[in-house]
Amino acid sequence: MQLSLVSKNQTYVADLSSGIDLSLSIGPGGDNPNAFHIQPAQFEPIRVGDFVGAVAEGGSANCEVLTLCPHGNGTHTECVGHILKDRYTVHQALTQSYFLVQVLSVELNQQQERSFLADDALKGKLQPADALCLRSLPNSEAKRSMIWSGNEPPYISEEAMRVIVAGGFNHLLTDFPSVDPEEDAGALAAHRIWWNVPSREETLADPDGLWMKNLRWNACITEMVYVPNSVEDGLYLLHIQTPSLRSDAVPSKPVLYPLLP
Repeated sequence: MQLSLVSKNQTYVADLSSGIDLSLSIGPGGDNPNAFHIQPAQFEPIRVGDFVGAVAEGGSANCEVLTLCPHGNGTHTECVGHILKDRYTVHQALTQSYFLVQVLSVELNQQQERSFLADDALKGKLQPADALCLRSLPNSEAKRSMIWSGNEPPYISEEAMRVIVAGGFNHLLTDFPSVDPEEDAGALAAHRIWWNVPSREETLADPDGLWMKNLRWNACITEMVYVPNSVEDGLYLLHIQTPSLRSDAVPSKPVLYPLLP
């Protein structure tokens, strides 16, 4: 099966029979990466009166209650509602699910114990596309089940994020647990640059909320993906699959499809 996509005034054809899943799984037997000291996801059988939702415990059917926080329990897609006072959800932001995406491998800089993506790693390498998927190097399989909490995970510098936004991308995918440092006193500078949200001080100084007119309402970030080493850098069709959960972040399944010559 093939799909035709028009992006940036060019037509591309993708091979839908060769999808590459970039998501990390959550739950028993899954990848279960963790970040920000968030509790691991819990999958427990429901118990109502005499009914137990577990065939192994004598129940007639399996019926689990899931407890998770997308921001720390695996691959997730988030929207500007992540840093706004008023509720705004991925369901509102992600109005389409297919995009032309550039996969780009990037070397990280090191500063003391922290590694980060600097703008020099991007300049002259970005291609016209709807989305950008960053694969940080080295790209160990250990990322799949990494416990990032308390271990100074990599992040994207403010300068690098400005380069990405200037590249015209509306969606950003990264194998980091966040585009900002684990500890930054709540500044969330890269998030704010991505969505064009001023600092806390600037927003408080504008009680009429005029700054909200310039927000990138439909821009999304997908974090904690894993791009296999077998995937070459270049352009692909991207399908971001998300459930209809009305929250600022939801578990997601981004899938790459190769483009045909």
